[in-house]
Amino acid sequence: MSSLATKTHPLLNNLPPFLTWRALGFRTICSGRLGFAPCEPAPPTPAPSVAGTKVLETFKEEFEIGSRLITLETGKIARFANGAVVLGMDETKVLSTVTSSKGDSVRDFLPLTVDYQEKQFAQGVIPNTYMRREGAPKERELLVGRIIDRPIRPLFPAGFYHEVQVMASVLSSDGKQDPDIMAANATSAALMLSDIPWGGPIGMIRIGRICGQFIVNPTMDELSLSDLNLVYACTREKTLMIDVQAREISEKDLEAGLRLAHPEAVKYLEPQIRLAEKAGKQKKEYKLSMISEQTLEKVSNLAEARIEAVFTDPSYGKFQRGEALDKIGQDVKKALEEECDEESLQVLPKAVDTVRKRVIRKRIIAEGVRVDGRQLDEVRPIYCESGNLPILHGSSLFSRGDTQVLCTVTLGAPAEAQRLESLVGPPTKRFMLHYSFPPFCINEVGKRVGLNRREVGHGTLAEKALLAVLPPENDFPYTVRVNSEVMASDGSTSMATVCGGSMALMDAGIPLQHVAGVSVGLVSEVDPSTGEIKDYRILTDILGLEDHLGDMDFKIAGTRIGVTAIQLDIKPAGIPLDIICECLEHAHKGRLQILDHMEREISAPRTQDDRNSPRLATLKYDNDTLRRLIGPLGALKRKIEEETGGRISVSDGTLTVVAKNQSVMEKVLEKVDFIIGREIEVGGIYKGVVTSVKEYGAFVEFNGGQQGLLHVSELSHEPVSRVSDVVSVGQQLSLRCIGQDVRGNIKLSLKAVSPRPEADVKGVVEGSVPVNKQATDVWASVGDVSNGQNPELPMRKNETPGVNSSTSSTPAVLIRSAAECDEEEKASGFSQSSKSTLKSTLASKSNSKPKKFTSQSDFFSSTNIQKSTSFSQREREELAECLFGTEDGDEDNKGTRVEAIVSAKNLKLGTKVAAKVYQVRARGLVLDLGGGIRGMYRFENNEKKDFVVGDELLVKCSSFTGKGIPVVSLVDS
Repeated sequence: MSSLATKTHPLLNNLPPFLTWRALGFRTICSGRLGFAPCEPAPPTPAPSVAGTKVLETFKEEFEIGSRLITLETGKIARFANGAVVLGMDETKVLSTVTSSKGDSVRDFLPLTVDYQEKQFAQGVIPNTYMRREGAPKERELLVGRIIDRPIRPLFPAGFYHEVQVMASVLSSDGKQDPDIMAANATSAALMLSDIPWGGPIGMIRIGRICGQFIVNPTMDELSLSDLNLVYACTREKTLMIDVQAREISEKDLEAGLRLAHPEAVKYLEPQIRLAEKAGKQKKEYKLSMISEQTLEKVSNLAEARIEAVFTDPSYGKFQRGEALDKIGQDVKKALEEECDEESLQVLPKAVDTVRKRVIRKRIIAEGVRVDGRQLDEVRPIYCESGNLPILHGSSLFSRGDTQVLCTVTLGAPAEAQRLESLVGPPTKRFMLHYSFPPFCINEVGKRVGLNRREVGHGTLAEKALLAVLPPENDFPYTVRVNSEVMASDGSTSMATVCGGSMALMDAGIPLQHVAGVSVGLVSEVDPSTGEIKDYRILTDILGLEDHLGDMDFKIAGTRIGVTAIQLDIKPAGIPLDIICECLEHAHKGRLQILDHMEREISAPRTQDDRNSPRLATLKYDNDTLRRLIGPLGALKRKIEEETGGRISVSDGTLTVVAKNQSVMEKVLEKVDFIIGREIEVGGIYKGVVTSVKEYGAFVEFNGGQQGLLHVSELSHEPVSRVSDVVSVGQQLSLRCIGQDVRGNIKLSLKAVSPRPEADVKGVVEGSVPVNKQATDVWASVGDVSNGQNPELPMRKNETPGVNSSTSSTPAVLIRSAAECDEEEKASGFSQSSKSTLKSTLASKSNSKPKKFTSQSDFFSSTNIQKSTSFSQREREELAECLFGTEDGDEDNKGTRVEAIVSAKNLKLGTKVAAKVYQVRARGLVLDLGGGIRGMYRFENNEKKDFVVGDELLVKCSSFTGKGIPVVSLVDS
């Protein structure tokens, strides 16, 4: 570039850089050239030609429903789609398009696909994802797609099996209106405009109720106050779809809402018809895959009698019946192959299914008898069990007939609520029900995939049914997840999920009323000439086969008080509303039967034990304190959760802790108290860390960084010469606050949280040596004290409390293990091999003069130490050696003066003393050394502990502490 510039303008090499600024008239580098801006105006260029204005022919319809202006517009957007309509209400606009395939592929079903999408641009927001794009369809988008699909599918003509795709998307949203109803009505209008054969239009409406007053097309704010959320779709005369979420509304009030919704939904029909007359396309002639009467008659003659025999035998189970029907189909296929009837073979599965449907429907209408032999209003046998998985927060197993579901409940912190990113509605959801339909439940092979439309729909229906009875968030702040696993399926697994979920929630200790669900079916006989229903039968608790061959699946869930959720799916092109309302009473009777079984199993919230019962604590702090708890980027909060297993959530001034049991809760609160502290109370017990040790005591940091003084007088119940003997820097202690002065100085005590030694020496058993009132009981070894542990040994079951002893100035005797004594002696510079230190003295039982012994027999007889006592032979020999010398002539040790009772003054290093077991404790022995002196021997690892009170042992004073206290170890036997 520089060479090119040099060739064009050689003087540019000598120009300063600032002369190349655009402000001085220099051109920038473009397309490899650098030059000056022209000084003279450029010659005029010819004016560009002006593009013509494209005229878009648009068609618009405006009408009003529920005091809201609604517009239908076509012709401006998506002009190439087979049908496209933009429906607007206030500032919310939804686009719906429909297309169909051109080919005539052979199918036996309608491949209708409905996709609904809410992109974040509709509310002026960039997606919060890594790629800043919308990802896979969310649950709400799948549910709205189902709401659109369910009412439009029955209106496609029979035999129309061409692929149809509906795509609805929200263009703009003001957050006031839910776009789902708008998308369904826009889809109906788009189908009316297209050339696809369809028996519409339909109208869909939402009804709410506040304070007993019904509201048409309620806003989202009104819907949050409503106890009813009714979505109703219909043609001019018949009902197509119902979806209800309610708070225990009675069947009578629900019927009133349905009868109000029908005329309001019909108001959507005329504008769609007018728009189709203006801009609609001529309906195209599509090839329909119909079964000829000749083929149907042939298959009927071959299979009808055998199919009827299978359906009239109630002993058949689901799979046995299916195998028998499959065998019939195979036999018919062989017969048609022998006749070389290719036309009939192509539609054979559909023809056999039609014959099955005819046989079942005729028998139900004529005889009132169902496939499994039940009466029309009879509920299948029920088995229910709660708490079958006791380790979980809540669990249940519910079976109705061959349908079985396993439900579990998990409670969590408020911060674990599901985050929603929909255009309307709340941002979070604290109650979740996840429904799973694995392939093994119908004995099939399959793979687990992502979100399934059917599973999402069934789970949401059960979730709405149970949400109505969940306690308010203020009373029950947990996040709740119910997981439903279908174990076996033969009809209405979603209603079984409602029943099992209700029992599992009650098993988890949640206060609520039981909710049960039942599915109601319909079998009708239609007049071929008019299409009107001549006769019908309502079936309670339908089987999977009755759902497939019947006219509708009407799922109704509720309590004894009223309905909480409804979902109606139908197969014909509409059902009269009167029949729908009649089904409500049949469902109510069946629901009460199911509730009776559930209440017999569990009728009140279960009280959980501490092992499994979750705990929740809510604490109030200022925001600065909470920031200190969370730490940089939440690192400290995550560390606490990893170490304890609890969950912490923080909101404005509130800290919420959730733990799976009480022990976990205590660990979390301990961590929280140590970091941010709590209000200091005199008498409260706190855990802290020693930060420094002084001559007069130790300073302890506790309660989130506060400092307190642990004075030397508060270290132990026994006199302490050096603070460092008891505590050390970095040691964790449990301390009691014993005072706080006006300047905020805090006084702490270690001995206040340690039981007094007198409490552990109470209860001398009969036959033991009486306690001398001048003796001092010492309960911990030096190792215990130096490690800062509790100086008491736990009492054993065979101990007898009840005797107290007062303190004295007599030095205490501490008995330790041999290894500890060796280390102490090495540090003190003593040698255990000195013969002069192995002489022991025994004082008399009274203050009389010392008594001399000249032989071993004299000593043993005078001191009442007989051969039958607990002294082993080696102990007796060592005691005699110490008192009288060895047999090889150590005459210096013979005839040594022995005192019957040892005193602290004449107890020397290496002195061996005869002691009695005073008490047997969990970790050692309390020994009576005589003279009112008590001592303790600490058990070593794997040491035999079969001592009893009164056993006599030989002990040795092996060292002295810095305080001058002799330390004694047990002589090996």
